[in-house]
Amino acid sequence: MPSKITYAEGRLTVPADPEIPFIEGDGVGPELWRAAEPVLSAAAARTGRRISFLPVAAGLQALERTGEHLPRATLETLADRRVSIKGPLATPVGGGIRSLNVAIRQALDLYACVRPVSHVPGVPSPVREPGKVDMVVFRENTEDVYAGLEWPSGSPEAEALAGFLSERLGVSLRPGTALGLKPMTETASKRLVRAALRWAVAEGRPSVTLVHKGNIMKYTEGAFRRWGYEVAAEEFGGLTVPEAEAGPGERRIVIKDRIADNMFMQTLLRPAEYSVLAMPNLNGDYLSDALAAQTGGLGMAPGANIGDGVAVFEATHGTAPKYAGKDVANPSSLILSGALMLDHLGWRDAGDLVRAALRRAVADGFMTNDLARQIPGAAPCGTAAFGAEVLRRV
Repeated sequence: MPSKITYAEGRLTVPADPEIPFIEGDGVGPELWRAAEPVLSAAAARTGRRISFLPVAAGLQALERTGEHLPRATLETLADRRVSIKGPLATPVGGGIRSLNVAIRQALDLYACVRPVSHVPGVPSPVREPGKVDMVVFRENTEDVYAGLEWPSGSPEAEALAGFLSERLGVSLRPGTALGLKPMTETASKRLVRAALRWAVAEGRPSVTLVHKGNIMKYTEGAFRRWGYEVAAEEFGGLTVPEAEAGPGERRIVIKDRIADNMFMQTLLRPAEYSVLAMPNLNGDYLSDALAAQTGGLGMAPGANIGDGVAVFEATHGTAPKYAGKDVANPSSLILSGALMLDHLGWRDAGDLVRAALRRAVADGFMTNDLARQIPGAAPCGTAAFGAEVLRRV
């Protein structure tokens, strides 16, 4: 029987034979999982461990089986087993159910969306020097626009809120305004920055940059910036230094801050100057995808949603239903997310095996169509074939 991962006093205890839940996902999800699972299992086996993957239902598969998109039993299993992995889940745009990804993050309080972004040599890129991009985005996962506090134009709720704003706060709005709220708290902001700082300390990263729009939204994103500096000074004081006080050859972690729009420019012009980025939700949503674009797209981007004692690793792209069942989708995002999961388990040697195997497969000319079509004369391989080539190199 497989063993359970446990959590106590801020630490995971991971047995050599853990049971880890997986959600195949919708659209291309099942075929991506079929390509990724053997790679992750082989890397664990090569390093003397064994993973028992436990299927759990969410998304369209769960709806067909249970009548619910996200059964309570699935959330209970994810919380109980502590570490899990998932494919993309379908969410309608502009109506219908709320995002299942958001629902999972909020239900399990997975407050840090972690997206490492670096270039795999040989992967085509729209920039000249993609190898200079080596950043980890820490994006707050529970507040800002992800709080989901919005009401449609003309709704009783929007009218009531508009009336309150007019009568009590003197705010004048156009008739029929749709309204949303942007909540940001000291607690959530500080724990996100704290997680980014801990990552930087553990990984030997040279800087943490607070990315915000505090020049305009002074009491929300401006507060995020202030709270970030407070965490660095109060909890990591001997290990960090504000950028204005950093000297030549600084050995401490340098705390920087950048206005969000300027940060987009910085990632193109001076990517080597940035390492770990911590930011509110919407900034992180935009910037993590923009960084992924520089290194091959979302098909190459790993991701994780991490809380205190619970983590869900996931492919960062969507379900791509028009490609489902055609054996053309890129499984690299899910494979690399699995490598990140192995790191989280404390199995860095296994995670490194996966990353090295994928890099060798790409170096040997194996790519799915999303990448191969950008290289004149390159012949794409299918989802299953690419997974098999990575597996062969583990």
